[in-house]
Amino acid sequence: MDNKEYSTATLLRRFFPYYRRHGKVMALDLFCSALTTLCELVLPMILRKITNTAMNDLASLTVSFVGKAALLYLALRVIDCFANYYRAYEGHVMGVEMETDMRRDAYAHLQRLSTSFYNNTKVGQIMGRITNDLFDVTEFAHHCPEEFFVAAIKIVVSFAILATINVPLTLMIFAVVPVMVFVCVKLNRKNRKAFAAQRVQIGELNANIEDSLLGNKVVKAFANEPLEIAKFGEGNEKFHQIKRKTYRYMAAFQTSVIAFDGLMYLLIILAGGVWVTKGYITAGDLVAYTLYVGSLITTIRRIIEFAEQFQRGITGIERFLQIMDAEIEIFDEPDAVEMPKPEGKIEFSHVSFEYPDDHNIVFHDLNLTVRAGEHLAIVGPSGGGKTTLCNLIPRFFDVDEGSISIDGSDIRRFTLRSLRQQIGIVQQDVYLFSGTVMENILYGRPGATREEAIEAAKKAGAHEFITRLREGYDSYVGERGVKLSGGQKQRISIARVFLKDPPILLLDEATSALDNESEFVVAKALSALSRGRTSITIAHRLSTIQNADRILVLREDGIAEEGTHQSLMAQKGMYYDYYTMSERMQNG
Repeated sequence: MDNKEYSTATLLRRFFPYYRRHGKVMALDLFCSALTTLCELVLPMILRKITNTAMNDLASLTVSFVGKAALLYLALRVIDCFANYYRAYEGHVMGVEMETDMRRDAYAHLQRLSTSFYNNTKVGQIMGRITNDLFDVTEFAHHCPEEFFVAAIKIVVSFAILATINVPLTLMIFAVVPVMVFVCVKLNRKNRKAFAAQRVQIGELNANIEDSLLGNKVVKAFANEPLEIAKFGEGNEKFHQIKRKTYRYMAAFQTSVIAFDGLMYLLIILAGGVWVTKGYITAGDLVAYTLYVGSLITTIRRIIEFAEQFQRGITGIERFLQIMDAEIEIFDEPDAVEMPKPEGKIEFSHVSFEYPDDHNIVFHDLNLTVRAGEHLAIVGPSGGGKTTLCNLIPRFFDVDEGSISIDGSDIRRFTLRSLRQQIGIVQQDVYLFSGTVMENILYGRPGATREEAIEAAKKAGAHEFITRLREGYDSYVGERGVKLSGGQKQRISIARVFLKDPPILLLDEATSALDNESEFVVAKALSALSRGRTSITIAHRLSTIQNADRILVLREDGIAEEGTHQSLMAQKGMYYDYYTMSERMQNG
């Protein structure tokens, strides 16, 4: 995943569309913010009026006058309470809904990314981006427009009111504001970089924790707990140092604003105090100045407090966009059509392919035809391209040159979903989702009935062991199926494919990691599954493919040999050597 950097303007522009369906809520939220702000700005004027009346004409400062001022302020506070409740509730709900929309879009985009993306990206980093990073977007989405809108109102209205009282003093005070903004922007940029580094490091920390915990058996088997603790300690210390730097910039930011606050109050004390003695402004005016500057400083302090939240939010948006801008390498062509149920003839025509991440060339001008209904087995050394050949058929990767066709039609003519629905895959490394046995089988065809799933399990030779489980088909399999043996997991994965009932079957060393007893049961199930389908088997144990219609020996330079088991044994070539070596190893 490319950690591309974006300008703040670009981030805000890309984020803005998520406000569209919440436009009415946002408009009302800002209206309520304006009401609460105006309520706050009226108080200094009330106190100014009372003070000036008391200083100039004490007799006119009656109980009725004070009562009317109090009623006005009470009415404003009631409005303030209702407006504030709307902001606090509906505003935050809007932020949560925007966060939900973004997480949905990110997850949907991740589903469309190619295998090469996941080969080069740590799962812990991805998880951090669509969970923790987006938590901060909730507060950002609500408070960002609100805080800046309120600040703008206070600055503009305060300036307008104070300018009517005394222009020179107002200009002196507000001359401090642009200098303060300049300093704060400079420090904020450093703050943002520190926050971004912090997010990257916490992602690395999550990835290391996940890797270590999922591989805890390997850690214990090699007694490498001290090594893992040391690795974690190194990453944890790096995160600690990054956070120290973040807080140093934040402390500098806050200290700068406190210094500018003090400068504003110093101007009021010096200039305002002198001008009161000379009669240029009244005592009530000085009170109003003090209150308005206090309100202005409070606003600036709120912006400061929001600055950390702003940086977290903007960093979260940036990391979200880095996912959304990750290139979709495998996609439907504009004119792609739904694939009908095929007969199953597969043709590789002048296919060349190299992996996009490391540019490892696997095939060059490969030509191969698999007849409809044929059982083709592929053997050969590691790195010869056996698994890659199978991965190209469902378009986990796209060929660089040439084409792959099914029943005479290029597979790129069909939508990815419809193509993959016609292909069943059983791999050596079985992945079961956290859930029940039944849920894992039904994953093969969502919407199938329980009875259909049980029938598929019977065909896969899994029904007997499943019924012996404590909860039967409703037994929890654990994360990645840890509660089941390798053979049991493999049979559930085969049941999943039986339920899917695809016309094309890809078996990638499906029995190589099993013991002899499990291998026999699984091989029997795979034989039943392959019947009547076009099937390609990648074999590690060659005794399992003797009955294949055709066997290929695939090497780095292409197809070296092909034929039936009997014909290849008679040639006494590479296949013969592989087979005899396999037999010697199996017999000890």
